[in-house]
Amino acid sequence: MTSVREFDAKTFVKVRASLEPSEQSWLTWSGSLYALVPGQKRKRLFNIVGMSVSRCIPSKDGGWEFTSRELTYYLDPSTNGVLQQWENPWTGEAVPVMHVANNPVQSYFEGQFPAYVDRDFATFVFDIFPTYPNPLAEDERFVGYSPNPTYQAVELFKLTVPLADLLNPAINSVSQLYLCWDRIGPWLPWMKMGDRPGHLIYSAWGSKVSDFTQLPQLLQDEINTRVPLYRNAPQSLLDREDMTSWRYFQQHFDAYLTGEIFPLPDLESQESGND
Repeated sequence: MTSVREFDAKTFVKVRASLEPSEQSWLTWSGSLYALVPGQKRKRLFNIVGMSVSRCIPSKDGGWEFTSRELTYYLDPSTNGVLQQWENPWTGEAVPVMHVANNPVQSYFEGQFPAYVDRDFATFVFDIFPTYPNPLAEDERFVGYSPNPTYQAVELFKLTVPLADLLNPAINSVSQLYLCWDRIGPWLPWMKMGDRPGHLIYSAWGSKVSDFTQLPQLLQDEINTRVPLYRNAPQSLLDREDMTSWRYFQQHFDAYLTGEIFPLPDLESQESGND
């Protein structure tokens, strides 16, 4: 029988990262991205593959600072090759593909985290409904890309881990983690869909892996050759806003217009090393 059990923030740190700040943790995921347009059949646009590298640092007030970097690549649904250009089936226009390169993604863990416990496993469920002003909406340059004044989406996460790992004080990080992630959101700015009706639906699954070499080969190759910053999590909380695909598009709009290959090599890795 399934029951609900509360776990403190320190225990949850073992799920998402590690109790040892010098250790970093890896998640990887894969799945598909669909378009849902009113009155039309669903259309699979891309396969996706991604990763997160993270760490947690204890704070003086008893909570935990979580910091991470994320990549997600949009792949050809037939070949699984990385797409650098996409022909928009609704507009007929070929546009550059701007892959996800979020640096950083950060949070703060405190309080209690409920989980559904079923025999030997515990599942943490996070249903998130982000709603905030669209950072592109007030700039005339982006009218054809993302004109809606409000960004609104749904993010549904399920993290399943061994219960024994949570209860064992000698373990810094869970030995296994299974991820389920679904997202409903607006057209991505780089798709250049303007105010056309419709939504994107992400359906993905993944797991925790032991180290960098356990990531899908595509991600290892990209990190080793193009974006080495994403091999490591920040050493401490970064004093800046979380990166999103909308802010990334805003910052690199000129590179998008000239057809550069994304994600762009991160200047931070060239100037300060990989942390």
